[in-house]
Amino acid sequence: MMDISHGFDWGLGLRLVLALALGLLIGLERERSRSETKRLIFGGVRTFPLISLFGFACAWLYLTGLTWLPGIGLVAVLGLAAVAYAGKLRDGRIGATSEVAALLTYITGVLTLLADVRLAMTLGVLTTILLSEKAMLESLVERLDKAEFLAMLRFLLVTFIIYPVLPDESFTTFHLNPASIWRMVVLVSAIGFVGYFLIKKFGSSVGLWLSGLMGGIVSSTAVSIATGRMAQRQPERGVEALQATLLASSVMYLRVLALLAFFNAAFARTLAWQLGALAGLGLLLALSALRPRGAAPAAPLDQHTLIQNPFEIRPALIFAALFVMLTILTNYAKANFGAAGVFSLAGFSGLVDVDPFILSLAQGSATAAHLAGQAVIVALMSNTLVKGLYFATLAHGQRAGALLRYLLWTLAHVPLLWTC
Repeated sequence: MMDISHGFDWGLGLRLVLALALGLLIGLERERSRSETKRLIFGGVRTFPLISLFGFACAWLYLTGLTWLPGIGLVAVLGLAAVAYAGKLRDGRIGATSEVAALLTYITGVLTLLADVRLAMTLGVLTTILLSEKAMLESLVERLDKAEFLAMLRFLLVTFIIYPVLPDESFTTFHLNPASIWRMVVLVSAIGFVGYFLIKKFGSSVGLWLSGLMGGIVSSTAVSIATGRMAQRQPERGVEALQATLLASSVMYLRVLALLAFFNAAFARTLAWQLGALAGLGLLLALSALRPRGAAPAAPLDQHTLIQNPFEIRPALIFAALFVMLTILTNYAKANFGAAGVFSLAGFSGLVDVDPFILSLAQGSATAAHLAGQAVIVALMSNTLVKGLYFATLAHGQRAGALLRYLLWTLAHVPLLWTC
C-alpha cells in the first residue's frame, strides 16, 4: 500500500490545495445543512474554506519566524465564533456546532502545513462526518441503553487507567504477567462485544440460524441453553433450535482459533486445520437436521435471555481470575501428574469455560506444544459434549437427534488427538 505522506511529494502548493479542499468539504456540509433546516448558521461554502486558508497562512508565517502567529490566529477565530454564538443566543437559539467546526477548520488548515497530511485529512473528514450524521447520532443516543452504556464506560475506564500501569513482566514460578492477562481480558471482551452488538442490532430481524451464528461469538453454551428452553416451550420449533445450537457451537471453534492466532500465531497454525474441520463438521450436522416441510421460520432468540453485555466489569474479572487459576493448575498438574493431569484439567475446563484454559496453554511455556494442542482438543471435546447434554436435557422432542449429532461430533475429536 502506498504511503500517501512519504511516498508522494507534498510540496507547499499541494498542501495549500489540500487546506482549501478540506475547508471546502466542511463548508459544503454546513451550506447543505443551512438549506435543509432553513435556519441561519455560522459560515457556509465560502467562510469555512477561508478559515482553513487563514490557518494555512498562519502556519506558513510560523515557518518564517513568526512563531506566535498561529496562536493569535486561533484567538481571532475563537473571537469570531464567540460573536456569532452570542448573536445566536440573543435570537433564542442554542447550539455551537458550527462555531466549534470553525475552530477545527482553522486547526485543520494549520496542520496541513505543519504536520503529517494524514492527520489533517483525518481531522477534516471526521469533522465533516460528525456534522453530516446528526440524525444518525441522535437516533443512536435515543436507542442507547443507559445500563449498557455505563457498563461499557466503566470497562473502558478501568482498561485505560489500569492497563497502562500494569507491569509487563512475569511473576512467580508460574510466569504470570499482569499486563498480558489484562490484554486477554480486553480481547475476549471485545470479541464478545462484536457478537453482542450484532445480536442487539439484528436479533429482532434475522432468523434463528443467524441468531445462533452471532450468539456463538458471545457464548455457544448460552445459545445451547437458550435454544433448548425454546424447544422445550415450542416443540414445533425444535429442529430449528437444534440447528441454531449446532451453528453456535461451530462458531466456537473459529472464535478459539482467532484468539489463539492473536496471542500465539505459531500455536494457532498447528491447530488451524483441526479446528476448521471441526467447525465444518458442525455446519454439516446442522444442515442434516432438516426442518419439516411447511413449517414457518422460527423467530429469533430472545436477546435478553441469550446474552449479557461482555463489557460488564464482573465477568471480565471472573475471566481474569479463571485464567490465573487455570494457569497455576495447568503448571501444577503438568509438574506432578504429567499429561494425565493436564488432560483431566482440560476435560474439567470444558464444563466451565474453555477460553481461560486454552489461552493459559497458549501463553504457557511449561507445556510442550504437542501436549498443549492435545489439551485444547480435549477441552473443546468436553465442552461440545456438555452443550449437547444441556440441549438434550431441555429439548425433549429433539433429545435423540441432539444426542446422536453431538456424540458423533465429540467422537470426531478423538482421532485429531494424534495429529497435534
